[in-house]
Amino acid sequence: MNDIIKILQAADQAARWHKDQRRKGEAAEPYMNHLLDVAALVAEASEGDTTCIIAALMHDAVEDQDVTNEEIRAAYGAEVASIVAEVTDDKSKPKEMRKELQVRNAPHKSWGASLVKIADKTSNVRSIIETPPPHWPLARKQAYVNWAKDVVAGLPHKPEGLLAKFTATIEAAEAAFGM
Repeated sequence: MNDIIKILQAADQAARWHKDQRRKGEAAEPYMNHLLDVAALVAEASEGDTTCIIAALMHDAVEDQDVTNEEIRAAYGAEVASIVAEVTDDKSKPKEMRKELQVRNAPHKSWGASLVKIADKTSNVRSIIETPPPHWPLARKQAYVNWAKDVVAGLPHKPEGLLAKFTATIEAAEAAFGM
């Protein structure tokens, strides 16, 4: 099976798993849009690395859906499952602790997990700028931007092009939110 077919099959599965999930923003767009945005950023940064692209498509499946890392391993292999495990928060922990752990654990991420993290934070900040959650006050938007910067700052692998997109997104957010 060629890589394009593998990626499209993973996108199809991600769409099925996340079919009822919407983004938190005012537009309430399908969550799949976020997964595709992250995957496109990772595809460009990784020069089409199939494993990283599939991991990007799967990156929230364990955290947000009733999917196990073993299911991901069985369907997409150990490398994809490893990256997904690295970027998955433990939802049994309080939100603030999960956020703190993302910053603390950032320096230990693999190349693939670093790409997914930078792409995920870029996509999330873009969404907060373009269609913010209606109940988020300015201070929460600013706090998210600062936290995203802290996570990305700690990552050991930052491809130049992807980091430039993240930085431009952060600059746009800082301008939009008066930071």
